[in-house]
Amino acid sequence: MKKIDIFCDGACSGNPGPGGFGIVLKYGKHRREISAGFTETTNNRMELLGAISALEALKEQCEVTLYSDSSYLVNAVNKGWLENWKSRSWRKADRSTVLNRDLWMRLDALIHQHQVNFVWVKGHAENEENNRCDELARNALSGEDLHQDTGYQKI
Repeated sequence: MKKIDIFCDGACSGNPGPGGFGIVLKYGKHRREISAGFTETTNNRMELLGAISALEALKEQCEVTLYSDSSYLVNAVNKGWLENWKSRSWRKADRSTVLNRDLWMRLDALIHQHQVNFVWVKGHAENEENNRCDELARNALSGEDLHQDTGYQKI
């Protein structure tokens, strides 16, 4: 099974506002960068969509180490929140509806297609790849070809 390193980051100008994600995929000496921007979304949705888009880019089952500066993303998986939300029909412990359910469901399906280890990294620090992902995300959100985040709903 191929071992892939994925770095991803999301960004928003305002929250909500225009957003984007940036991804770096690394396999041996190979490297691929992906980014996309959206007209109106939230930072958390971009963090999730970055991870989802990275995993969707894989063409076969892989062993993945996914690095993100999003505590929301990493803790949801590593601390079992995601599994708990699913077991409670997408409700949090306080019985409120889980935000971004559409993206969590997509991510959950992808996690089960691969062996994924989520690793939190400090944002805007020494991690060169995380900084590159931030740059890609910020460039994408200010681009001209912005997509619509069809799952985003104003609260």
